[in-house]
Amino acid sequence: MSRCETLADSPGLPKSSEGDPVFAEPWQAQAFAMTVRLHEQGVFSWAEWTQALSREVHRPGRAADGADYFDCWVAALSGLISERGVASEAEQSALSDRWARAAEATPHGKPILLENAG
Repeated sequence: MSRCETLADSPGLPKSSEGDPVFAEPWQAQAFAMTVRLHEQGVFSWAEWTQALSREVHRPGRAADGADYFDCWVAALSGLISERGVASEAEQSALSDRWARAAEATPHGKPILLENAG
């Protein structure tokens, strides 16, 4: 089984009738792709990923219906990135804030560019 197939078999990952991962928003697919790539690069093992995701999915206050699954996914990925020294929580927060400013400054229908953050 390939690494991608293993990641695609993540419990709770929404799937099409054919069994392929489905994403409600482009950012969900991007988070999935980043996770696959970081795993392939050896930033974290499969076991480390499943433990991190499981911790997030089972945190108190999470949606019982799984509606926040990809929020859990991003939180798990963010934690692993920080733990592994790829980017600190402060660096991730600063980048997130920069993206938010860029999104606010971008006209509707245009691509969001970080240089629009000001």
